[in-house]
Amino acid sequence: MTNSPILEGIKSPTELKELSSSDIQLLSTEIRDRIIHSTSINGGHVGPNLGVVELTIALHIAFNSPRDSFCWDVSHQGYVHKLLTGRTDERFDKIRNSDGYSGFLSRDESEHDSYGAGHAGTALSAALGMCMARDLKGSDEHVVAIAGDAAFTCGITLEALNNIACSTKKFILVLNDNEWSIAKNVGAFSKYFNELIANPVYNKFHKDAEAFLSAMPGGKSLMKFVSKAKRDTKELLAPSSIFEKLGIRYLGPIDGHDIDSLVHFFEFAKESDEPIVLHILTEKGRGYPVALKEPEKWHGSGPFNKETGLMASSPVDSPPKYQDVFGDSLSLIAKSDDRVVGITAAMPSGTGLDSFQENFPGRFFDVGIAEEHAVLLAAGMACKGLRPVCAIYSTFLQRAFDPIVHDVCLQDLPVTFCLDRAGLSPNDGPTHHGLFDISYLSCIPNAVIMQPRHEDELQNMLYTSINHGGPAFIRYPRGTALGVPISSSPVKLDIGKAEIMEEGTLGSIWAIGDFVQEALSINQMFFDKFGSKFTIVNARFIKPLDSSLLLKHGKEFDLIVSIEDGVLKGGLGSSISELLNDNNLNPKVRRFGWPDEFISHGSSVSQLRKQHHLDTLTIFQKISQDISYKLNMEKQLVS
Repeated sequence: MTNSPILEGIKSPTELKELSSSDIQLLSTEIRDRIIHSTSINGGHVGPNLGVVELTIALHIAFNSPRDSFCWDVSHQGYVHKLLTGRTDERFDKIRNSDGYSGFLSRDESEHDSYGAGHAGTALSAALGMCMARDLKGSDEHVVAIAGDAAFTCGITLEALNNIACSTKKFILVLNDNEWSIAKNVGAFSKYFNELIANPVYNKFHKDAEAFLSAMPGGKSLMKFVSKAKRDTKELLAPSSIFEKLGIRYLGPIDGHDIDSLVHFFEFAKESDEPIVLHILTEKGRGYPVALKEPEKWHGSGPFNKETGLMASSPVDSPPKYQDVFGDSLSLIAKSDDRVVGITAAMPSGTGLDSFQENFPGRFFDVGIAEEHAVLLAAGMACKGLRPVCAIYSTFLQRAFDPIVHDVCLQDLPVTFCLDRAGLSPNDGPTHHGLFDISYLSCIPNAVIMQPRHEDELQNMLYTSINHGGPAFIRYPRGTALGVPISSSPVKLDIGKAEIMEEGTLGSIWAIGDFVQEALSINQMFFDKFGSKFTIVNARFIKPLDSSLLLKHGKEFDLIVSIEDGVLKGGLGSSISELLNDNNLNPKVRRFGWPDEFISHGSSVSQLRKQHHLDTLTIFQKISQDISYKLNMEKQLVS
């Protein structure tokens, strides 16, 4: 780690107020060096954090955390905030690992983290709730919402904007405008912010007035008066901002890397007697040339060489990532089916749809961070004969639950949902794990839910879903596939038909996804130790289950085991138990899955599975206990 004498001396943000301007500049450099160093080891959100160094320092100089509250939208840009609030110890250099700090803000981690987050669009509503609570209690602390420009494609953000002016007189919104979320921002708001930045008449009037007033004795009180006059008269010079139409005072654009200027505007905002938005321009990746050149790549990265910026490379013969298999498979299917369209919510590369975008630009739609809209858009397209494919991370699809129920499944529309990151997203933690989708989808009529055990099966499931004629959901994990050859001609699977992988007498193990491979490994352990095996079932379909096969096993075996990469409550094992019970069959059902708790971040999938007793050896040992009587009987028969 690089020597950081000023940063290491910051144990509380109050100490920032005592630093000289030159020390503040050195501190900015030290913070960037520390972030680059830590993320080069662990990966993380490099660009967003490098872009908000000066902004975060200025916030802590102007305000008094934790009395004053900061609501960071998404909060993946909270690394600087962590360093300025006493988290400079070695846990920062292990950030996103099991023995390090979270990559997001968490109320459990620090009193300075006034609100936890991991999804976009939450900051304004949460901050408004805090402001209203403050007003009701009669206290006078400040609440600041810090949201990126991409958050304004979120419906929740727009709902909050509609309520701010009629709910409180003291609300500070910092619009951190770097023109990027992950991919280049899309939509009318992105265009609108660019117009605000580019309006020379309005900008000159704004900058000259502020500079003139700041230099005068009593400038702050005069600024209030003239700013009101400017608000009332600037329609003569430039169109009023949409914020002011909503009753929120607009100031900007402001240089997001000029700390003195930022502090000046924050102090002004503190005195405002009406809601105010400060439009601040920042550079994503500032201070690290490679991150500046490729902001999408460096939004979030794996470990890298900090000297060269080169990512830690995978082996040359490494299997493809599931997201890339999905993208390539969709392009293959779309070549012969012009009904197919691809939809993403601001994640073209993260979901693998960038290859589809390249091949079929006219059939690719990025709606921004607007998952509800993406689902409803797909429903409308399906009504007109298209076969839309929505690629959305499992954790983000949670936000669109109502449109899934009310608009897609109720109308039985042929929309395919591809849920990337189903299962663990280990370094990102509880806001990003995709562990709930089986439970929240299984209860919906008309929903077909499936999970492939390898990449060729993913392609077949995608082809099956598109040609199914109703709502279908395919879940698959983050990371590389198995290296199984992918057919050039996908085949349609029988809906609800499982696949028997191995036959055995000890019982049956029903598994989905990459746990099928674990089940096969466990079976080999039983054979090596006891000379007997289980029947292994690749369930394929979580809904509908292969009821005929399951009922057959319920009659044949005393033990049925389920293994799934989702929460146990409402999962595959629950469906198995319900079906057996409804048919008056009572074999023991041993379920393996994730417990009824939010799973923390960790160093790897294997580390978290072991921690929660989902590793191969622990599953083998628990199943062995369940059938110990049978193993003893078989030993006696052999002897």
